Amino acid sequence: MIPRRVDELKEDDILARPVMIDKYRELLAENTKLKKEYIVKLKEFAIDLVYIREREIYDEEEIIHLKITSTSIMKDKIQNILQSHIHQDNSDLQELSEAADSIIEGILSEEQVLERIFDIRERSADIYEHSLNVCIFSVIIAIKEKLSKSIIHDIGVGCLLHELGLRYIISDFDNKSLNQMPKYHAEEYKKHPIYGYYAIETEDWLNELSKNIILYHHERKDGSGFSLKIKDYSKEIMIVNICDTFDEMISGIGFARVKVYEAVEFLKSYAAQYFDPHYVELFLQITAVYPTNSVVKTNEGETGVVIRQNKQFPERPVLKIVKDKDGNPVEGLKYIDLLKVHDIFIEEVIM
Repeated sequence: MIPRRVDELKEDDILARPVMIDKYRELLAENTKLKKEYIVKLKEFAIDLVYIREREIYDEEEIIHLKITSTSIMKDKIQNILQSHIHQDNSDLQELSEAADSIIEGILSEEQVLERIFDIRERSADIYEHSLNVCIFSVIIAIKEKLSKSIIHDIGVGCLLHELGLRYIISDFDNKSLNQMPKYHAEEYKKHPIYGYYAIETEDWLNELSKNIILYHHERKDGSGFSLKIKDYSKEIMIVNICDTFDEMISGIGFARVKVYEAVEFLKSYAAQYFDPHYVELFLQITAVYPTNSVVKTNEGETGVVIRQNKQFPERPVLKIVKDKDGNPVEGLKYIDLLKVHDIFIEEVIM
C-alpha cells in the first residue's frame, strides 16, 4: 500500500483504501481501478492524498470489484427514485425498469463476468446500495442458470424494489437482528415485504415475478421466514433470497453485521434447510470468502494480507505474509498461494 498525492495519480492505479467524503459516505471504493474521470472527481472534492496498491501484488484478471464509481452512480439513481416515491404515487418507480436493463446490459458487457469472483466487504446499512448489490448478484446467477431475458429483467426490477416497504416503517434495523429489536419494531420490520407489495400490487408495468420477489424475499424453504411463512415459491425468488440474506448480513440490515466469511458459513450451514444447495453453490462460486486486503492469520501463526483470489476456489486466496508466528515483521516479500499448499489454511480473520 502506497500513499500518493492525487496530482500524481495515474489511470489504472488501484485504490488500497476507500475514499470517504465523511464518516459514512464513500466516494470511491477500495480496489477501484482509477480512470481519468475518477481522478477529476477526487480533485473536485478537494481530496489530496489516497492510498494505492502495489502493482506487483495484484492481478486484475482474477477479480471484479462491485463497488466502483459506475455502480455508485447507479446507486444514487436508485436512491433518488425511491426517496421521491410517495405511497400510492408510483409514477417514478417505472424508471427502475430501465435501471434494471442498464445493470443487466453492464453485466453482460463485462468480459468473462460469469467466470470471475466478486470482492465485496461488509459495510453500513444502506438499503439502496443493498438493493443494487442484490440485483447484481441475482442477475449474475440467473444468467449462469440460462434463464430467459424476460425473467432476468423481472428479477432485476424486483430486486431494485424489494426493500420498498422499509420506507414505510420506523423500526431501527441498522446492525440489529430481530431479537435485538424492541418487540414492536421487530413486528413492524417483519411486515415490510407486505407493505412494499401493497404499494405496487396494481401496477400493470410490473410483472408478477417482480411483485412476488418483493412479497416473498424473506421466506424460507422450511417455512421459518417472514412475514407469510410460506414454503412453496419459485426458484427465481430462491435466488434472490440467498443474495438478499448474504448482503443483509454483511451490511447489517435486520442482522447484527458480520464478516463476509461468517455470512458464507451461514449460507453453507443452512443451504438445505432454508434455501437450495444448488443456488447457494452458484452464489458461493462468485463470492470472495476473504476479500482482497483482508488481514488473516494462518494455522501456522503467520499474519498475512489477502492480495488475490483464485478462480473457482474462493476459500483459497493468495496471501502476502507480513508477520511471522512470533509477530515479527517479515523482511522482503513472502507469498503463499493457498491453492498450491494443502497444509496451510486461514484460521482467523483479524480485520
